[in-house]
Amino acid sequence: MSAESPGASDRISRLRESFRAWRWQRPFWAGLLSLLAGLPIMYFPYNDVNAGGFTINMSTTAGSASLIIGVLLVVLGLTMWFQPMVRVFAGVATILLGLVSIPVSNFGGFLMGFLLALFGGGMSISWAPGETPSAQPAEGPGAAPQDDGNGDNVPEPAGAGSAPDQEARNGRHRAG
Repeated sequence: MSAESPGASDRISRLRESFRAWRWQRPFWAGLLSLLAGLPIMYFPYNDVNAGGFTINMSTTAGSASLIIGVLLVVLGLTMWFQPMVRVFAGVATILLGLVSIPVSNFGGFLMGFLLALFGGGMSISWAPGETPSAQPAEGPGAAPQDDGNGDNVPEPAGAGSAPDQEARNGRHRAG
């Protein structure tokens, strides 16, 4: 008998596979980058940095605006995860909030939050859900159409159109 129960590895692999399936159905990395973009934008205006015995106060007069921008970026990142159908809106809003954070929040969280918001928003806009493969069975390997002798079932070249008329064959097409 082994010390490891077989049920634990099965459970971990099932959890991992279900997380992978969940992650592939939404703009996961865009949401993660957008969520991470809000953290430095929220953090720096309310924190003091100690550098070699000197305390640098990072507080700005727009501290509340930085907090609002950071919280909205975190919410938009979570929205990308749990409501992927509004991904384009969330991506555009993330990019706009990242741009607004430059003058409002210490150059967008010292450019860290700004860059993460731009990449996360762009990834969210460009993400598209994958299509499920069709359930049509493929023909057998190497199966070609049978020729009946008069050349009607000869396959067309790869670049040819799918028009059934005679003028569409051999690269000749009608213009209208």
